[in-house]
Amino acid sequence: MSAEVPPEVDAQRRRIVAELGQLGFTLPGSIVTRTVTCGRATCGCASDPEQRHGPYIQWSRTVKGRTVSKMLTVEQLETYQPWIDNGRRLRELAHQLETLSLEAMRTAEGWNS
Repeated sequence: MSAEVPPEVDAQRRRIVAELGQLGFTLPGSIVTRTVTCGRATCGCASDPEQRHGPYIQWSRTVKGRTVSKMLTVEQLETYQPWIDNGRRLRELAHQLETLSLEAMRTAEGWNS
């Protein structure tokens, strides 16, 4: 049995699927850039925030329920930041498609919740 989907809902679905087809490589996780104090009392970083060490670029993601982090160079950040942005967009689009599908199912089946 094929559900009747309103044309505007199918248009939204086609838009999402088209955007998914345009995504390149995707990576999970996020990037944090930070500066740190080293803990040595005689180091300038202890008293002057402008002298902190870094910046250090850290990519973090979850693997088997645990946070895994890798340090990246500036060059690696330039290469992989778009991939991480694509990963975020992929998750957003998947969520939109799931939400749209649930709404279409409820409408097709006459369910109110």
